[in-house]
Amino acid sequence: MEKYLLQNLDCANCAVNIENAVKQTPGVKFASVDFATLTLFLDATDFSAVQKSVTQVEPQVKIISKTRGTDVAETFDKRQRITVILIAAIFFFGGLIFLDQLQDTPFGIGEWIVFGSAYLISGWGVLRTAAQNISRGQVFDEQFLMSVATIGAILIGELPEAVVVMLFYMVGEFAQELSVSRSRHSIRALLEVRPDHANMIKDGEILEVAPENIRVGEMLIVRPGEKIPLDGEVVSGTSWVDTSPLTGESQPREIRAGDTVFAGTINQSGLISIKVSRPFEESSISRILELVENAGSRKARTEKFITKFARIYAPIVVMVAIAVALLPPLLTGASFSEWFYRALVVLVISCPCALVISIPLGYFGGVGGASKLGILVKGSNYLDTLASVRNLVVDKTGTLTRGDFKVTKIEPSNGFSELDLLRYAAQAEIGSDHPIAQSIREAYGETTDFKIDTFKEIAGQGVVAMVGGRDIIVGSDGFLHHSDIAHDIELCEIDGTVVHVVVDGEHAGFIIIEDEIKSDANQAIQELRQIGVDQIVMLTGDNEAAAKKIAKELNLDDYRAGLLPEEKVNALEKLMMANTHAGKFAFVGDGINDSPALARADVGIAMGKLGADAAIETADVVIMTDSPTKIADAIWVGRRTRTIVWQNIILAFLIKVGFIILGVIGIANMWMAVIGDMGVALLAVANSMRVMNLSKGE
Repeated sequence: MEKYLLQNLDCANCAVNIENAVKQTPGVKFASVDFATLTLFLDATDFSAVQKSVTQVEPQVKIISKTRGTDVAETFDKRQRITVILIAAIFFFGGLIFLDQLQDTPFGIGEWIVFGSAYLISGWGVLRTAAQNISRGQVFDEQFLMSVATIGAILIGELPEAVVVMLFYMVGEFAQELSVSRSRHSIRALLEVRPDHANMIKDGEILEVAPENIRVGEMLIVRPGEKIPLDGEVVSGTSWVDTSPLTGESQPREIRAGDTVFAGTINQSGLISIKVSRPFEESSISRILELVENAGSRKARTEKFITKFARIYAPIVVMVAIAVALLPPLLTGASFSEWFYRALVVLVISCPCALVISIPLGYFGGVGGASKLGILVKGSNYLDTLASVRNLVVDKTGTLTRGDFKVTKIEPSNGFSELDLLRYAAQAEIGSDHPIAQSIREAYGETTDFKIDTFKEIAGQGVVAMVGGRDIIVGSDGFLHHSDIAHDIELCEIDGTVVHVVVDGEHAGFIIIEDEIKSDANQAIQELRQIGVDQIVMLTGDNEAAAKKIAKELNLDDYRAGLLPEEKVNALEKLMMANTHAGKFAFVGDGINDSPALARADVGIAMGKLGADAAIETADVVIMTDSPTKIADAIWVGRRTRTIVWQNIILAFLIKVGFIILGVIGIANMWMAVIGDMGVALLAVANSMRVMNLSKGE
């Protein structure tokens, strides 16, 4: 999928028109327009046909390939717009001051010259756009409604009224564009964590180079206060690093030689040198920014509904206005000009701007607000799903517990010593990167310079290896039963995470390993309960005793133990089928091993840990820290976003319906209607961007 910048796109309805036109173009597999960032997401075989479709519906819009360096440009000249507004206002207010004198001129020509000039100055752009759209078959849009309403006012002799509507409309459009522009600046500020240069060391000199031109293995220096430009390993120096641009965590992290650092974070204190480990396009910050920027391509159902609704909304409004203009005079003999005027008020207030603009801005604000908390949401559709989560299924290791295993007990049997038991286990586990394997190797401590003849890892059960001519099995109690290894039945009931060791078919003993519950896990469960998550279930490959202990300590509703990765999916599906609580299911895991369950849930949340590629690729939502409390934050942001979007929808409809009623009964006039229309649009845009800066107390 390619991304393109849409220049000169200054209207939310126009964005809807472009998206609809491009979707209907032959060869287009996918098309989505994000008005918040003026981006066209496109998967098409014939780009020239897409360009032609865009030109047909919006001739002024240009498509530019979106690469680094391209950005959302202002689509209007502020000084020119202000000048036009001032000139039109001078004509209008001057006409009002000298209205009596102008009306006394022959045939009222003075009034027509002054107010006609004001009308054309303020409304020429609207009239021209409406005419162009009609010539292309686009009849019912905002410009059409305003043109019909004001021309109708002129026909019934309300010339000053027509001028004030166009003038207020122009002022409102200007204010609205300024508001949207500020919103876009806020969105751009979110993406400004991208480093703009790197200090590369070459032949003893320091050269300032664009991060994209740095290769893996090259050396950089980063001074205090500078952004770290690429992912790498600290070679020399110590410092404190602000990781909040990526994780949302305000607490700085101490780094020293040998530690990994990530692009986009900020070096706070000491001078450090780093060795680049990834090219810029594969760095953590690049991938994160790409996810945030691409979020607009996955639209929520509410956005899709409003897009479809906007296509039928204007024709419905016109039919209602026609009914208001004709039915009362025909049925009751009332004044036609009076009811025609009331119909014009209906046309003015009915423009769908507030809805079409504020909803995509609201969802993008939600994505941006989540990213500030260190939570990546890959699309506004996932925000909607998060808002509906009432059931949470979580993995244990790495999610609720630290995944930092420690050997706490070594219990040999059948003549083996503790050292023998630990050595055989460490030898067999040398080929595994599982946290349990790492803890066993750390406990053994000695250099493992032995030769492994064969090695096989069975996911969720253990490993089988031949080392120095001896067959070694290291695994769970279930693995012993599966392999028909004779052992005392009492060993099946040991509390904690138990690893059994078998040497040449004989049970050599077991090792108990403890995994500490994360410090904020209890707080996370409490917060999830407080925001209305009804069911929290833990799925784990660990044994029954260990799972029961964790579930009890954290006050979980249920748990399933001894599960292989593929069995977690089955357990999740059974929970979803037997769902007794309304709402969606979220699954939280810590990476690629949980990917089947992450994909099967209504929304998959990965405990990403900064720089974890697999987690970033797999899930719908990625938490860039290991903190379980971020799960509740993600659900909360989804709900706040949905609340704000629906506030905009309800606000717009109530105000518009209210003005329509006032217009029909003759209380509201046209200038009040246009002020109401622009006012609700500005309120909706301002409300949409609140979600980017909400605190959890709201």
